[in-house]
Amino acid sequence: MVISEKKLHIDRIMGAVHSGSAAARSALAASWRRSVEHHGLDPADDVSVTRIDTTDLHDRRGKHDRFMMVAAPKLDHLYGLVGNSGCGVLLTDETGIVLDQRCTDADGDTFSDWGLCVGADWSEAAEGTNGIGTCLTEQRQITIHRNEHFFARNIGMSCMDAPIFGTDGRLLAALDVSSARADQTESYNQLIGAMVGQTAKAIESDFFRASFPKARIIVADSGDADIATLLAVDADDIVVGATRNARKVFGLELIGALRPRPASDIFGRDEGPTGFIKAERAAVVRALARADGNVSQAARALGVGRATLYRRMKRLGIGD
Repeated sequence: MVISEKKLHIDRIMGAVHSGSAAARSALAASWRRSVEHHGLDPADDVSVTRIDTTDLHDRRGKHDRFMMVAAPKLDHLYGLVGNSGCGVLLTDETGIVLDQRCTDADGDTFSDWGLCVGADWSEAAEGTNGIGTCLTEQRQITIHRNEHFFARNIGMSCMDAPIFGTDGRLLAALDVSSARADQTESYNQLIGAMVGQTAKAIESDFFRASFPKARIIVADSGDADIATLLAVDADDIVVGATRNARKVFGLELIGALRPRPASDIFGRDEGPTGFIKAERAAVVRALARADGNVSQAARALGVGRATLYRRMKRLGIGD
């Protein structure tokens, strides 16, 4: 008798779960084990994907409305790259509920049958190991290809996912590209995965910039061009925002509100005068720069006389 692919999958999952060392050796096996021991799931269960009700979905989309508006053009662009190959693009909230989706009309029913649709719950607690849920649980980019999924009913799909973090450093969303094509190869998944990662970082950066419209945005070098390392600095040179990676790079609070700090302190620029003298010197230099070196014009901008400005320039060590 031929043993079915699903039966082999279930046996493989349970063998890894009950192995004393598999979970320690493999992040995938660790996720399978979480699915069984922490979430109480059975890989043989064949129930449909859970979908939240219309009211709950409306509330969740309303909570993320501004974020979704910022993300929409990037979702459109990503879908334009992968949509014709039978892939769908999904955006979830931090709990794994699908908030937005892009797929062709021809693929719409197929994706709905798979549970890849707006309102579906793809958390690891609900669906076990899967691209969206495991990405959110482990807070890292991930690909779950076919029989790497926990439920036997999901082994026909491939999912490429990347997390998106909010301006407070907390997990905000997951970006997903999924395909149920039988001929989808792991090599092709790698190419799509790279696009998903880049798009997720672009959305994170765009949302950060949109959240601080009056601030100066500083792009810091973190050694990884694919990671958003941004600081928002106000008119008083105080850092008022930082992306998750910037928080790590500069030793700031990892989540929540930032303690007010001058940007110059973060970048380690402590040379020269300090306190009010430093602030006064910076104000004079800025005024002179805006006036193209015209002392009279700079004095008027500062609200002082020309002679007074010359005296301050001499005291502050500012040359002609």
